[in-house]
Amino acid sequence: MRVTRATVQAVNALTARWAGAVDGGTVFSAAGVWPLLALLADGAGGAARAELADAVGLPADQAAAAARELLGGLAAMRGVDSALGLWTTRTLEVREAWAAGLPTEAHGVLTGDLGADRATLDAWASKRTGGLIERMPVALADDTQLVLASALALRTEWLRPFDETPMASLYWSDRVPLGLFRSTALLDRIGVADTPDGHVTRLQVLGNAAIDVHLLLGEERMTSGQVLGAGVGILDGRHPVVPGDQLPYGDPGPGLRVAKERCTSPQPPSLDVTTVAYDMSAHHDLLALHRLFGLTTARDAAQEHFPGISGFPLAIGSAEQSTMARFGARGFRAAAVTAFAAIPGGAPPDLRYVTTTITARFDRPFAFLALHRHSRLVLAAGWVTEPEPYPEEDGD
Repeated sequence: MRVTRATVQAVNALTARWAGAVDGGTVFSAAGVWPLLALLADGAGGAARAELADAVGLPADQAAAAARELLGGLAAMRGVDSALGLWTTRTLEVREAWAAGLPTEAHGVLTGDLGADRATLDAWASKRTGGLIERMPVALADDTQLVLASALALRTEWLRPFDETPMASLYWSDRVPLGLFRSTALLDRIGVADTPDGHVTRLQVLGNAAIDVHLLLGEERMTSGQVLGAGVGILDGRHPVVPGDQLPYGDPGPGLRVAKERCTSPQPPSLDVTTVAYDMSAHHDLLALHRLFGLTTARDAAQEHFPGISGFPLAIGSAEQSTMARFGARGFRAAAVTAFAAIPGGAPPDLRYVTTTITARFDRPFAFLALHRHSRLVLAAGWVTEPEPYPEEDGD
């Protein structure tokens, strides 16, 4: 199933807004939250419906169809596993019109035994992410009536692997990061965008399952939100990129050096990239950012907010996401589980030849976007501040 441009833009817009609200090293997935918000918007009423529709970026009466479109598109992507789950108490009657829009196998039961229910939800999260996320990020309570969750896992192997090497970095001078190096003649894999907040260098790392990772290095004064927002702007065409083979000599962008070098024989131009490996995880309390996710009114347990889901009055008591991302020499892994819980309301050589060498170094905090190459849908995003350490040899 194809994901329409309107849905891709709506999900990526949530990615950009979320990026502006995060701080420090983190990883998050708007693609994991968005379909849940859209389904809630479809079943909501009053102010909660309007707020959720605003967060989704689509009219509420179009939200459920777009959520199904996104979930179907994710299921069709190579290298991506996705799932939706709904659990309700036996006494909660869910409206047929709303439940009909969910996968038939999605609906489970909350028994009221918190230990047993927790084990069931954790097992679902682990199974649906291939063990990358082991626990369902939801706060279960005695009065929990409904849990709506999504799981997303992606994996890709690089078309051209990196070589592992120790990296010397002024920023990470207190440690030796696990550096990743590779050289290619494809200069257009790197480029520079001039954005309203500053110049951003983008490196495209292509995977074998049409899942790519873009590394984004901004000017040192730029915030994580500005760099990630610039990356989304590059994807949707708002910030044109000057490709590597058109960059001027000198230092045309952050972390970049373009040089003319003499050599003894004809040599193709080269792009030499050094970055760092990272393995990170994060947990997000979405209610702490309730305005961003359109959940301000829906939190109020004194009112009924979801008449389209059930005749029983419901309010959002918990909304959380657990995420992870792993970038290494051979590939990339990421996963996210998002859940909402509803409660009641030598001699000089003959250097006659010349070639061009571009050197790119991601040796200070940078951003990444993991995306589907063809649709440009961002599946996971993050800000890298803690690289993996270079392994010490035995005896050191």
